[in-house]
Amino acid sequence: MNTSDSEEELCNERTSLMTGSPPISSYHVETGLPSSVDTQTKRRRPVTNQSNNRETHHEGVSTERDSTADSEDEELSLKYGAKHVIMLFVPVTLCMIVVIATIKSVSFYTEKGGQLIYTPFTEDTTSVGQRLLNSVLNTLIMISVIVVMTIFLVVLYKYRCYKFIHGWLILSSLMLLFWFSFLYLGEVFKTYNVAMDYPTLALVIWNFGAVGMVCIHWKGPLQLQQAYLIMISALMALVFIKYLPEWSAWVILGAISVYDLIAVLCPKGPLRMLVETAQERNEPIFPALIYSSAMIWMVGMTEQSAVQQPSHQERNSDEEVGQSHHDNTEDNRNMVVPETEVHGAQSRTSSAEELEEERGIKLGLGDFIFYSVLVGKASATASGDWNTTLACFVAILIGLCLTLLLLAIFKKALPALPISITFGLVFYFSTDNLVRPFMDNLATHQFYI
Repeated sequence: MNTSDSEEELCNERTSLMTGSPPISSYHVETGLPSSVDTQTKRRRPVTNQSNNRETHHEGVSTERDSTADSEDEELSLKYGAKHVIMLFVPVTLCMIVVIATIKSVSFYTEKGGQLIYTPFTEDTTSVGQRLLNSVLNTLIMISVIVVMTIFLVVLYKYRCYKFIHGWLILSSLMLLFWFSFLYLGEVFKTYNVAMDYPTLALVIWNFGAVGMVCIHWKGPLQLQQAYLIMISALMALVFIKYLPEWSAWVILGAISVYDLIAVLCPKGPLRMLVETAQERNEPIFPALIYSSAMIWMVGMTEQSAVQQPSHQERNSDEEVGQSHHDNTEDNRNMVVPETEVHGAQSRTSSAEELEEERGIKLGLGDFIFYSVLVGKASATASGDWNTTLACFVAILIGLCLTLLLLAIFKKALPALPISITFGLVFYFSTDNLVRPFMDNLATHQFYI
């Protein structure tokens, strides 16, 4: 009995020890923590407060950085938007002025002397219906050729047939810079009665064409490249003005604006596919087809894509790491290793200039050509009336301004022909049929407003 009692007492002690643990936990909950635990929590509380302060501080700094970045982006968009809009207005104006001056001075481009093979139907008929039908047929053939050639170019670009495209563009540039320039200079010399021997003329044409080929298809000053692109557009527009029949020209202008709208905005439009493919590959579109308000180097498409991809990675890493690493990566991108602060400053300024040159608005040379065709046809067929010519000129610039406004709103590739060509056609027919007779009657009766 004594042993059993002692065992029971031991069991009671053990169970009392085992059941004594819950009161300890209830003690923590009801009356508070012991002094040691309390002091530990008191020591830890300032740490949590400091961490919270740090988190709030980091959040405030990040929000401030985001707000400053947004404000800088807005300022840059406004700055470069207004700057490049003006830089795009100037070449369009210059191209149209060259065409108008040539039409007004050189009679060769206003005389009827044949037609293009793309417009085989003549308009030398007295029947209005037959003339309208021939103009519609010429327009269908011309638009079909443009559609087929555009799709062919997009297919070649999609399958990376860069050498074939370069060869095609080089042959076109050779013909424009050498053959068309020779014809243009010959007619200008005949008009102004300027005598020049053939060796001197050949030397002038050779220098003009060779420098143009280098600037367009390789490297050259930005302003010289832009001047050659403007001259090429003006020469092509003069050829269309010379050899396109009158009614066919107006119908073609209306149809090409509709086609431009479809080709750029439709999901499977050829021009939209071309732009999207170039953006996916991080490659610029060929400078022989695009006028840019910023510099575009085109030495090789594969080298360009290989260089641009690490540049984008470096820009992302620059944004994450900070300003010091940003300077170093930009120096590496410029292939300059800074040894002193002077070299670092020079590399930073050169990288800033390169980033500024990458920005810009691009406009296809076809837009330059058809703008000039509209103004040139208005100048050639409106009985030499300056009111109609100036009305079309202003209408095209207004349409271009509205197009650039929509570009700033939607921030994607937009067709540049529809608004400008629509305004130009409306202003042409309204001015030629309403304003010009009104002004002639005022001049006849000697009324002045």
